[in-house]
Amino acid sequence: MGNGRWSAQSWAQYAHNNVHNQTRSQIFSTQTLLDTYNPAKIKMRESRASADNPHPTPIILASDVTGSMGMIAEQLMRDGLNTLAQEIYGRKPISDPHIMIMAVGDAKTDSAPLQVTQFEADIRVAEQARELWLEGGGGGNGGESYCAAHLFAAMKTATDAAEKENRKGFLFTIGDEPVHDGMTRQEIERVMGIKTEKDLSGKECVALAQRNWEVFHIVLTNEGFCQSNPAPVLSSWQKILPERTIKLSDVNRLAETIISLIQVNRGADPDAVASSWSDSTAIVVSDALKSYGASATAPQTKGIRRLLGF
Repeated sequence: MGNGRWSAQSWAQYAHNNVHNQTRSQIFSTQTLLDTYNPAKIKMRESRASADNPHPTPIILASDVTGSMGMIAEQLMRDGLNTLAQEIYGRKPISDPHIMIMAVGDAKTDSAPLQVTQFEADIRVAEQARELWLEGGGGGNGGESYCAAHLFAAMKTATDAAEKENRKGFLFTIGDEPVHDGMTRQEIERVMGIKTEKDLSGKECVALAQRNWEVFHIVLTNEGFCQSNPAPVLSSWQKILPERTIKLSDVNRLAETIISLIQVNRGADPDAVASSWSDSTAIVVSDALKSYGASATAPQTKGIRRLLGF
């Protein structure tokens, strides 16, 4: 997937018809897990080159949709996707973005702990994102199953960037909760439709994803659980993603922060990147970039891969 290109004109028309003057429940009206986005029923999601996008760079945005965190998906739909696409085209930190949206829940309690769109380069990513179910669950059990996003990226994506150009894509999980430390065999089979010989820890899930993905987590420090309980959230993430756990103080600057992280990852100076934004956005982005440490190197995962059969 991934033909076409994002255009401001197409977005303006789409948003006028489907987003503007709509409530969150009107934008996201689906009330069940659709087979189309059920990872257990998906064999593979592909990001492939085309005439429109000869050197595609896959980007996964995996947003928490438990409790009040449907705000993340709403923010992306109201403005974030358009800002992300337009600024990537304008700033050119990467080539030919292919965007996938994931909705993350809790594999221990939710009916839909993970939902996954196709990789798309045009307005179809918005069309598919609107069909995701904002279940609003979560178990109140000290975390969410963000590692499901890591495992899907590792086990059920195929990209020309990795296979033909030895380039990594970008995977951003986003939320306010601690991360459950990996997934059990039973959870992996139920959510992914894949049988494994053992449970996988959070570190193992991240390590598998890091083979082909630059992996980040964006913590919404002024929202939800993290606003009143930052210590357990940050501690859980820093154990599995110590240099890529990003603290974001304003969810309305999510797209700008993601773009800035991509720019810095590609070698841009953090101060120059932050100052390229205007006014309060520059302050928010600057603070977020301070959380970004040295480049992460993917650990060896041969033993884990044998257990998973790839």
